[in-house]
Amino acid sequence: MSGFIRGRDDVARRPDAFGTRERRVRVLGGHDVALVNGPVFLVGLFYAVSPWVLGFAAAHHDLAVHDLVVGCAICLLTVGFTVAPERMTGLSAALGVTGLWMAFSPWAVVRHPGRAAAVDGVVLGVLALVLGLLSTAMVRRANRLP
Repeated sequence: MSGFIRGRDDVARRPDAFGTRERRVRVLGGHDVALVNGPVFLVGLFYAVSPWVLGFAAAHHDLAVHDLVVGCAICLLTVGFTVAPERMTGLSAALGVTGLWMAFSPWAVVRHPGRAAAVDGVVLGVLALVLGLLSTAMVRRANRLP
């Protein structure tokens, strides 16, 4: 009977799934991730409203709808990163891919996007790409911590 208890004590000392999850939440829920999530949310929000702010929504309706949908998707990803970081770690690279798409999408959606739409897509796309790479690096670093 004492062997059973001793074996049970050994198991209790090992990290379990709950301890791993708590560590991941603690690490990913820190200030570093919050410093990335805020700017990402702002990039997504501005990308969603930029066709109307910059005035190219009337000339390029398809691009305006595209920017609205992609901007809202980025905002939803950011909310997910903030609310449930332990479940969203695998999607941190999706932000970088989305940023790359944002940079090229003005020419993929319309043939001649115009200067405002092109600059908007490239600048916000590069910002999203850089923040996505930063977020991915932070998640990988957090997953390597003991």
